Amino acid sequence: MPSLALILLAIYAVAILALARGRAAAGAEDFLLAGRRLSLPAFIATLVTTWYGGILGIGEYAWRFGISTWVVFGLPYYLAALVFALWLAPRLRAGAAMSIPDLLRDAYGGGARLTGAVAVYALTLPVAYVLMLAVLLGQLTGWPMPLAVAVGAGFSALYVGVSGFRSVVRTDLLQLVLMYSGFALLAAAALGRTGGIEGLWAALPADHRSLDGGRGWQAVLVWYLIALQTMVEPAFYQRAFAARTPRVARTGVILSVAMWAVFDFLTITCGLAARVLLPGLDDPLTAYPALAGLVLEPWLAAFFTLALFATVMSTLDSYLFLAAATVGHDLATDAPGEPAERRRTRWGLLLSATLAGAGALLFDSVVTVWHHVGSVVTSALLLPVVSVHLPARWRSTGGAATASMTLSAAVALAWILAADDAGYPLGLEPMFPALAASVLVWAVDRVSAGAQRG
Repeated sequence: MPSLALILLAIYAVAILALARGRAAAGAEDFLLAGRRLSLPAFIATLVTTWYGGILGIGEYAWRFGISTWVVFGLPYYLAALVFALWLAPRLRAGAAMSIPDLLRDAYGGGARLTGAVAVYALTLPVAYVLMLAVLLGQLTGWPMPLAVAVGAGFSALYVGVSGFRSVVRTDLLQLVLMYSGFALLAAAALGRTGGIEGLWAALPADHRSLDGGRGWQAVLVWYLIALQTMVEPAFYQRAFAARTPRVARTGVILSVAMWAVFDFLTITCGLAARVLLPGLDDPLTAYPALAGLVLEPWLAAFFTLALFATVMSTLDSYLFLAAATVGHDLATDAPGEPAERRRTRWGLLLSATLAGAGALLFDSVVTVWHHVGSVVTSALLLPVVSVHLPARWRSTGGAATASMTLSAAVALAWILAADDAGYPLGLEPMFPALAASVLVWAVDRVSAGAQRG
């Protein structure tokens, strides 16, 4: 099977490079946002694929904790995305901003813009996705982890740099077809082995049939806070900014939620089947590849391997480009200008691929990366970014917004570092005290502003 998968992967790589070439970007807005001309099908394809690069992490979680995967990684994100669609998406497209830091600058000033840009960069740096791609490459080729990381991150940076966001969108269309067809094949074959949905359900351990997966409700509810990351998710904002019209932005997110629900059914079913058919699996991160090797014929297993690559790469390239755009558009301090911005963004691709690769060598759990980064950065960005869309009297001053982002990120990071074998301090997930710190700064600032007006 590895030789078959390598043949398909080579064909896929050539196709990706061909799709990435296309028409060269005409300016900074064209390079970063595809000229703000995304059609509804292109919008849906690029948003749906971008939100699913953590596919091995879904398999890991489903194998470990069962149907709570849907409660943790499905439902809260659907709800948050619908709020984004109905409230934020049309507003964002109607404005002139090109990034979250642009919004922070307009509302709070340059200090908040720079602080927000650092947070956005941390959120978009694709450590988890480089890790997953490297795991897949290592399994397929036998390469050592450092080589697999370098090849995966380097190839992604290469094709994204050709024409920027247009490269991401064009390749996402192919990747969408591959990811859905691959998991449909695997789910059908796996259910055939387990006796259908009823047989699969009956064979699951009791904890895997519970909504909290046996972990307790705080461990589940924290993901509902982490899902609020959608309100500050750079990939959502970029696509809303790039949509052809406000209506495309709103409708595109709503239809994407429906497509995510279908894909969740496929992926979680496969993860549960892996738990039943491979109960002694040494590394749950490999649940999907191991299941494919068990239930699919060689050519179909090779095709599924390609679908896994496409699923991971569709998110890796999006976040890698977002990180690079943050360097080129938001963090750069030299004079603005379209050629310079494209040049800085391409250098940002190299920097971001390098840093993401280094991070991938430090972590061995995708879920851990999601949890830690989501806890720190979502806590920092949530209140200041959401407040941008509220009436002026509810917004912090520029200094308070910067202080809120800095303090809440510091509290979340300190909480994570203070964890021991017994868990987090006071038994609280990091986002709870971090968001409390953010709200405290906001409340003090609003009271102070009210007193000054009085």
